[in-house]
This record gives sequence, structure tokens and C-alpha cells, in this order.
Amino acid sequence: LSAPEKLTYVLLHKPRGVVSSLAPQGDRQTVREMLPLPERLYPVGRLDVDSEGLILMTNDGELAEFLTHPRYEAEKEYRVLVKGEPDAERLDAWRRGVVLEGERTAPAQVSRGERAPTGTWLRIVMHEGRKHQIRDIGMLLGLPVQRLIRVRLGSLRLGNLAPGEWRRLTADEVAQLRAIG
Repeated sequence: LSAPEKLTYVLLHKPRGVVSSLAPQGDRQTVREMLPLPERLYPVGRLDVDSEGLILMTNDGELAEFLTHPRYEAEKEYRVLVKGEPDAERLDAWRRGVVLEGERTAPAQVSRGERAPTGTWLRIVMHEGRKHQIRDIGMLLGLPVQRLIRVRLGSLRLGNLAPGEWRRLTADEVAQLRAIG
């Protein structure tokens, strides 16, 4: 028998074009390939290939389950650039939840940010995370998503890490993530 593996926690700023799974998809780089570390690490949650931002990589399955299973309602925060200028009615619909594939999405916090040359930045905080949910809601409401960045997972913030950069979590950050539950 080998000794138990030391628990490791790494925050990565996943760039666009990188796959957030361990399985390669064609010639695209995976998040695991971005980390020159010997430990077996797994991404917590997922971001589609066209999205960027915070990915937690760890070998702590208990914490990963807590952060991803819907029953624990861990918050995820995103900065989302949508095309155009959303009106109050569309933002209210997003906040209440919409029907996607026959099932209503959970309510979300949605607030308008600054205007950009091609659209408007939104701040979206949600507990669930269905596949392509933010992009699908944007399309349904006539607000196509141009850019999507996850900036927070639970108490963990992306901060000023540039795309492709990573760092190990501090003991305090790990304790704060565990304390949410």
C-alpha cells in the first residue's frame, strides 16, 4: 500500500480554447496539461471551451463534490458580455429563471455592468450550472453571449491571474471553501 496522496489545491485561470476536462478533445489543450505538477489533479466543475476564468484543480474529492453538487448550492459568479443593451424585462426574466429543455432554471442574481463597444457586461451569480446554461439563457432572451468569465467559486476569487496563470491555494482559502458548507 502506498501512503495517501497529499491534498493539493490549485487555482487556474483557464483561457478560451482550453478544455476543462481531463480527456483530450482533438488537438485542444486540457486544463491538466497546463499544470507542470506531478499530483493527480481533477477540475472542479467545468467551463466550456469558449469560456474562461476560474477553475479549481484538486485531488480532494469531498471538497469537489461539495462545490459542484446542486444540493450544496455553492455560488458561482461570472462576468458575461452580452450583445446589445438588455432591458429590465429580460434581466428580470433571467433573475426569475427561464425554461430550458422543459425545466425551469433556478433564480439567479443578475446585474448590469458597464457598456462595451459591442454590448453590455453583466454580473451573474448562480447556484446551479447546467451545461451551457448561461449561453443558452442569453440566446433565449435575445442576448447572445460574446464573452464569459468565471470570477468566483464559493469564496474563491480569480483575482488578477492572467489567462494561463495558476497558483496554489493558501491554507486559509481551503479553510474558507470548507466552511461554506
